[in-house]
Amino acid sequence: MKLLISNIKTLVQVDTEARKWVAGTDMANLNCIDDAYLLIEGDRITDFGKMEDIPDFDDKEGFDCIEEYDATGRMVFPSFCDSHTHLVYAGSREIEYSDKIKGLSYEEIAKRGGGILNSAKLMHEATEEELYESAMERIHEIISLGTGAVEIKSGYGLTVADELKMLRVIKRLKESTPLTIKSSFLGAHAVPAEYIGRQAEYVDMVINEMIPLVAAEDLADYIDVFCDKGFFTVEETDRILNAGMKHGMRAKIHANELDYSGGIQVGVKYNALSVDHLEFVGDAEIEALKGSETMPTVLPGAAFFLNMVCSPVRKMMDAGLPIALASDFNPGSSPSGNMKFIMSLACINYKMLPQEAINATTLNSAYAMGVEDELGSIAKGKIANVYITKEIPSVEYMPYAYGSNLIDVVILRGKVL
Repeated sequence: MKLLISNIKTLVQVDTEARKWVAGTDMANLNCIDDAYLLIEGDRITDFGKMEDIPDFDDKEGFDCIEEYDATGRMVFPSFCDSHTHLVYAGSREIEYSDKIKGLSYEEIAKRGGGILNSAKLMHEATEEELYESAMERIHEIISLGTGAVEIKSGYGLTVADELKMLRVIKRLKESTPLTIKSSFLGAHAVPAEYIGRQAEYVDMVINEMIPLVAAEDLADYIDVFCDKGFFTVEETDRILNAGMKHGMRAKIHANELDYSGGIQVGVKYNALSVDHLEFVGDAEIEALKGSETMPTVLPGAAFFLNMVCSPVRKMMDAGLPIALASDFNPGSSPSGNMKFIMSLACINYKMLPQEAINATTLNSAYAMGVEDELGSIAKGKIANVYITKEIPSVEYMPYAYGSNLIDVVILRGKVL
């Protein structure tokens, strides 16, 4: 089947040459075509341009089965790429929400057995089928909100059996949904209650037991560590990343959410695909990132929900760095996978321009999950993951209308959903 989307008011994030990301001042530039068409054949984008230049498909051989969609007054965007989530989980944590309102910090809640340890308890009690069904509900939700690719982490298991259980669920989601899904092994998300005071033993178990089993079943694309104050040290992170890389898993890092942890530097040392959170970034961290292949990834939803300081995004862009944005969809610190709202938070709280926010949630976030060659922009040969908006006046209107659902049609892998 061939799908022609015609009379597009604006075709957004167009690439005529391959780009891996957008950085620095270029993030304010957004390639668009007004009064455009887009042609999809099978699951790929094969052509696009201005309506005045549209080929006469009626005269082309093999185009007798073309379906046309008239997008008059509406825009077409590449689907969001959400490069950091924890959307496989069991149960919500709204009780901790009340604790936060009362003034307890993230670390205080964690010390009381809340936070990640609470999710680990619920995870242990859930079956794979229960986890799969609840995750599928969230998958359907984020698809309807414009997401076409998502990275999902383990990390709520914290035992060999439960970490493998989570990763098997993620693998099943990969095989049964139209989304492009990447998986990350995050056994070093927190120290289980029974290992408190024996953290080194838990790190040894992650390295010597978990990683080999995860690799043997080919359950993870990446390896992640929560390298931060009160969680895992730089030395422990170094050991875990080194072990993961020996088993073919590229690094991704939770870093500098709670303090200047050294997580960014150790991530760059191991050529991490991304370093994520980044509330605490200074000159040393920026220097470490310059010239690296590591994408700084900011999670506005978590900072918003936890009322934390905002990452110095403008300072990083002024230094020439790229920025990606992701939702951090999880039950404790960011219970939403709405990437359109993430763009709004980026504009409001981080002073990013709408164009910068769009670049950060498409091409740059595609890079941050290793799919920039196939997703993140409108380009010939890329997977046809796009959405058609309702009638809107401008590109800027997408993050501006922060509470409105502006997505009318979702197309994943060339199929209208």
